[in-house]
Amino acid sequence: MQKHEKIEKKIILLSLWTGICFVIFEFFAAIYTGSQSVLMDAAYDASELLMLGLTLFLMPLFYRPISEKRPFGYAQIESFLVIIKGFMMLSVTIGLSAKSVEIALSGGNLVDGGLISVIQFIIALASLLVLVAMQRLNRSISSPIIDVEIYGWKIDVAYSLGMGAAFFASTFFEGTKLEILSPYFDQIIALLIIIFMLPEVIKMLFRAIKDLFLFSPETETMETVKDICGTILSEWKIEPTFYDVTRTGRRMWVVVYFQVQKEFLEVAALTKATTAINRALHEQFEHCVCELILDTDPLKNKSVDSLNSNE
Repeated sequence: MQKHEKIEKKIILLSLWTGICFVIFEFFAAIYTGSQSVLMDAAYDASELLMLGLTLFLMPLFYRPISEKRPFGYAQIESFLVIIKGFMMLSVTIGLSAKSVEIALSGGNLVDGGLISVIQFIIALASLLVLVAMQRLNRSISSPIIDVEIYGWKIDVAYSLGMGAAFFASTFFEGTKLEILSPYFDQIIALLIIIFMLPEVIKMLFRAIKDLFLFSPETETMETVKDICGTILSEWKIEPTFYDVTRTGRRMWVVVYFQVQKEFLEVAALTKATTAINRALHEQFEHCVCELILDTDPLKNKSVDSLNSNE
């Protein structure tokens, strides 16, 4: 087993076992307090556990080399897993949103704000410890699955702190004009969590769909690739005419079509430029491979580039 695969497996196992403990604790807390927002927290974590188990089972495939039979290896499976996870989170969000609205329309639900705030602060502290441990392990690897997982723990820390602070503040509503909100406060917090999380879930989902269908990466990634390649190629008097960038899962392939102004091109110079580009791209994108191809018909590629920009 490769070093990076071992580290990635440790991170997934850490997230899996701590996640199981969190889900058990949160479900009991939701039953005891009758809180819809705590139940939502538990449901999100439970849906993630299913994906973590599947990811752990399929992880060895991500490290298998590409071949003539499988030119992309098994990288697309990783994008597919992210899509499944995104749809699961969306379905949980929609279901719990409907339940929160139903409870609010039926008169709301009074909960013990002080108790829930203590529970959420405990969860936030424990989540922070797990997050720090995962980030330390993740320093030397690059993995979309791990990046999504770490983002999930960041969200856990953020909204647990937010919920704890909000429910603590709600204990001061009694005897004030805001007391009328008390029966609906739990549902309001649950819906605010949904509003906060939904955009990032949708963004993650669309990125994975693009990767699955081998569309070009987002503009920020494309600009980074062009900047790295263009800077190095200019040192060798090589002019790029077209960038063909494909990403799926953790793997990314960059093909740079180029032309030269002089009549002859030294093979040694092209080899050195290719090596320099691959080294620089590898520092930014761990699983990235670049090749340079002489553009024998630059007008054709320019017309294709123009068409893509118009779309």
